[in-house]
Amino acid sequence: MEWGADLWDQYDQIDKHTLTGLDLVDRYIKFVKERTEIEQNYAKQLRSLSKKYAKRGSKEEQESNRFSNHASLQEILNELNDYAGQRELIAENMTTGICVELNKYLQELKQERKTHLLDAKKAQQVLEGSFKQLESTKKRYAKEWAEAEKATQQAEKIESDLNATKIDVEKAKLHAHNRMHTAEECRNDYAAQLQKYNKEQNAYYYSQIPQIFNKMQDMDERRIRRLAGGYCQFSDIEKNVLPIITKCLDGISAAGMKINEKQDSMLFIEQHKSGFERPADIDFEDYTQGIKPATSDSSLNPPKVRAKLWPFTKKTKVRKSNSLSSIKKKRVTAAPAAEDFSHLPPEQRKKRLQGKIDDITKELQKTQDQSEALEKMKGVYEHSPQMGDPSSLEPQISETAQSIGRLTGELAKYETWLSDAVGGDDSSNAINNNTQHRVVAAHESQGLYSEFDDEFEDIETPVGQCVALYTFEGNSEGTVSVTEGEMLSIMENDKGDGWMRVLRGSGEEGYIPSSYVKHSP
Repeated sequence: MEWGADLWDQYDQIDKHTLTGLDLVDRYIKFVKERTEIEQNYAKQLRSLSKKYAKRGSKEEQESNRFSNHASLQEILNELNDYAGQRELIAENMTTGICVELNKYLQELKQERKTHLLDAKKAQQVLEGSFKQLESTKKRYAKEWAEAEKATQQAEKIESDLNATKIDVEKAKLHAHNRMHTAEECRNDYAAQLQKYNKEQNAYYYSQIPQIFNKMQDMDERRIRRLAGGYCQFSDIEKNVLPIITKCLDGISAAGMKINEKQDSMLFIEQHKSGFERPADIDFEDYTQGIKPATSDSSLNPPKVRAKLWPFTKKTKVRKSNSLSSIKKKRVTAAPAAEDFSHLPPEQRKKRLQGKIDDITKELQKTQDQSEALEKMKGVYEHSPQMGDPSSLEPQISETAQSIGRLTGELAKYETWLSDAVGGDDSSNAINNNTQHRVVAAHESQGLYSEFDDEFEDIETPVGQCVALYTFEGNSEGTVSVTEGEMLSIMENDKGDGWMRVLRGSGEEGYIPSSYVKHSP
C-alpha cells in the first residue's frame, strides 16, 4: 500500500502526519540531551565524592594505607572514580552519537519535506491555472456561440422581411457567418483546452501527486527506521561500557575481599612494638632496719615515674621565653631528635633508619639519572655546537656531582647506623626498668629547675650568621625546622655533638644539624 495510490486526496493529513514525525524526532533529541545532563551531573558528583574521601597524601595517611582495610577503601574510591568516567563516556557518546547525528538528520528531513510540499504546491498551482484557462475558454465559447445564434436569427429575420433590401440581407448573412466562424474557433479552443486540462489533471492525480506522496512516505519510513536506530543506540551505548563498569564493580568487591584483619593486626604490631622487656618487679624496701639509702633504685611510691615506661618525646613547638639561652638549659629535658634516631626504641629506630636509607637511595638514583642526562646533552652540544653551548651545562653538572657526593655520604652514614642498630638489639633489650625510672626522674627534676632558671636568664646576642644548605624538618622537641637557602643567626656553636642552636627570622629558635648549614662571613 502506498500513500500516492490510497491517500491521493489527503494532502493535509500527510502534511500534518509528517510534521508530527519530525516533532517526535526533536522530542527524542531533547530527551537524550537531558539524559546526558543527568549522567554528567551524576559522574561529577561521584568524582567529588571520591575526591572527598580519598587520602590527601600526608605521611601519616600514607602509613595508614599499608593496612589492608585502609588500602581497600582507597581502591574502592579509585574504582568509583573510574566508574564515574564510564558514566561520562555514556553521556559523551549519547551526545555525539544520538543528539548531534539525529539533529543533523532532522534538519535534512525538514529540508526534504519542504521540497516535497513545494513540488506538490507547484503541481497543484499548475493544474489550477490550467483549469482557470479552461473556464475562460469555455465562457468565451459560450458567449461567441450565443452571439452567433443571435446573428443567424437576425439574418433569417431580415431575409424574411419584404421591405429589406438585398444588401441588408447579404450584410446580415455575412455577419452571421462571421459570428458562426468565430464561435467555431472558440469551440475548437475550448475543446483543445479541455483536452489539455484533462491530460494535466490525469498526470496530476495519477503521476505527479502519487510520486510526491510516495517520496514523502519513503521519507517518513526512513525517519522511523532512523529513530528506531536511535532508540536502540540509547541502550547499546550503555551496554558497550557495561563490561568496564562490571570490572569497576568487581574491583570494588575484590577490594573488600582483600582485607585481612590478622595481617593488619600483625602490621600494627610490627610498626609500633618497642622491643623492650616488660617492667621488672619492684623490690620491697624494709624501713624497719632504719636504713634509708640516699639514692635508691626503686621506690614504694613510683606511680608518676612508672607511668612512662619509655621517655618518648612529643613534637611540640619551642617555647619562646624571655631568655634565648633557656634552650641550652633545656637540652637535657628537651634534647633534639638524634640524627641516627637513637632517641627511639630499637624496633622503631631500625624502621626509621631503613626508611631514611630508602628515601636517600631514591633521591640518589634520581640525581644520578639527571647527571647522566646532562652528560649526554653535553656530548650532543660538543658534536653539534649549533644546538647549544656545552659550557652552559657545567654549573648543573657540578651541582649534581655535589649532590651525588652528599647523598652517597649520607647513605653510607645511615647504613652504618642501621648496621649498629641491628647488631645492638640484645644490649638494647637488656635495659633495666629501674634504670629507666632513674633517667626519667632525673630528666623531670632537671626540667623542673630549668623552668625556674628560664625566667632569670639574660638575652643572648648571636655569635654569627649562616645559610641553610638543606631543608630540615624539626620533628622533635627542642629542634626547629629550616628551609634551604634560609639565613639564620647562630646562637650557640656546635659543641662536638653535631648540633648547633640557631634563631630564625620569624623568632623561632632551636637546634639543627651542624652539617646542614654553611657559615657566612
